[in-house]
Amino acid sequence: MVKVAIAAASSQLAKEVIDKLVEAKKHEIIGLVRKDPAQYPPIAGVKYVQTKYDKKELVDILKGVETVLCFLPVHSDPGSVIQKRLIDASIESGVKRIAPSEWATGVKLEDSLDVIPWYAGKVDVARYLEEVNKEKKVIEYTRFQVGSFMNYLSHPQGGTKHVSTLPFLFLFEKQQASAIEGALDDAVSWITVQDIAGVVARAVEYEGEWPAIGGMVGTRVTVAEMLKLGESIGRPFTVKWLKLEDLEAKAKGVPPAMNESFDIHNSAPEDVEAFLEYATESLLQGIHRGAYDVTDEWNKLLPDYKFTQVGDYIKKYWGPK
Repeated sequence: MVKVAIAAASSQLAKEVIDKLVEAKKHEIIGLVRKDPAQYPPIAGVKYVQTKYDKKELVDILKGVETVLCFLPVHSDPGSVIQKRLIDASIESGVKRIAPSEWATGVKLEDSLDVIPWYAGKVDVARYLEEVNKEKKVIEYTRFQVGSFMNYLSHPQGGTKHVSTLPFLFLFEKQQASAIEGALDDAVSWITVQDIAGVVARAVEYEGEWPAIGGMVGTRVTVAEMLKLGESIGRPFTVKWLKLEDLEAKAKGVPPAMNESFDIHNSAPEDVEAFLEYATESLLQGIHRGAYDVTDEWNKLLPDYKFTQVGDYIKKYWGPK
């Protein structure tokens, strides 16, 4: 049995992970939330605790906790103040392990912060963890890096219990795709949210030391391979080919507002549309630089875990019925 605390327990991916942890029927789970816990449906083995993420309050809450999993959206935490406070409180409380709020991209993210600025907090927190462990290891951690959610490829059919899907790069429903001219070898690592939750649940019980970089790969797919996959199931793509130099010039402009309260799932449709257009063009540049090509540390540590393959996933949702 492991006592686990989930920061931002009301977030969509956190709910997927909580469900998987609950399946084991042997963990004690504390869900950190900002709202009244009475607003959340009761789940056996889960206790919701309201918090303002004050350090003293967190130290008390985290006493006896072995593992902390953080799902705070980094763009809503300027200066990574809350995550750093959570790390400090975890250390003071004697927490053994912490997973900062990564859940996207890979080790080359830092090279793309000029075009994916809303993820800067991930790098900031990673540096902070390195700093607190510089003299001696005071807390074990892993950066769960996952590339992109494979479930986006089934949009709008869903394929998840809690995570809302979004149209992203390859829209099988409309047979439309966006890509950079001459960049057919650009790669994205795709993984289902179900596999993310499955790996995290196994990691919580893992008896060895967590790797600082914790990549997990469902399937690594190049642009060329994804286009061929569309053709193979009778859904060839009409591709919007974009010039890299045009994207780089456009990226120097002012991006749509993405303030601390921005939530892509609950914002006004016009704001979401503007952000998705900007994000697609920005992410294509990040992909071109390798930001979504993820390492496979957890694949190697859990060799018996069977990851969903993108070809099987696409055929399930878009193949001939």
